[in-house]
Amino acid sequence: MKRPILPAALALAGGLAAPALAQEYEFSAYTGWQTLPHSRISGDFPGTGASYDELIGWDGKSFQMPPYYGVRGTWWRTDTFGLALEFTHAKAYMPESERDALGFDRFEFTDGHNILTLNAMKRWPQEWGAATPYVGAGLGVAFPHVDAETTTGSETYGYQLTGPAARLLAGVSYPVTERLSVFGEYQFTYSTNEGDLGDGGTFSTDLKTNALNVGLSLKF
Repeated sequence: MKRPILPAALALAGGLAAPALAQEYEFSAYTGWQTLPHSRISGDFPGTGASYDELIGWDGKSFQMPPYYGVRGTWWRTDTFGLALEFTHAKAYMPESERDALGFDRFEFTDGHNILTLNAMKRWPQEWGAATPYVGAGLGVAFPHVDAETTTGSETYGYQLTGPAARLLAGVSYPVTERLSVFGEYQFTYSTNEGDLGDGGTFSTDLKTNALNVGLSLKF
């Protein structure tokens, strides 16, 4: 009567250990081409308190210094599901004609329009041969570096925590070695940004980015 106990215990232990064996850590870094659609910016003008409201066609300028880039650390809990912490250094420049209309010599988030999110990740290994498709969605915060100067000389320069942010992504990775992979992905971010300008000014704008990323991932 006692003989089946040991095989049963071993089978149970093996079943409990299986998810742990499937866990994997992955570090990813990427760059790419990032753009922004139009969005409205409003607030109080520095020094005067006069309100402003304008539709802005932001520029991304992905490859100008400092460049657009991102990093992501993923904890794959199973073969198909993971959690990731992701940081993206995006950029947003207000074009000259629209700056002039508002009374700014410079208004940009170029060091950068920073997004930090916690993502849920889903992947489908062995669905496309060696290639692995994946998707992700996350929530977090925006903390851009605000760099603005008005035509009257008021300056703003520094990081600010400006509001909540969200992220969506979809891509495909392909192994180069057992530990190293290359990947390509589409990524979308949305952030609500409310911040301060020098001399009592304020700004409020919702920024959306679209990006085509390429990068490398290292598994641990």
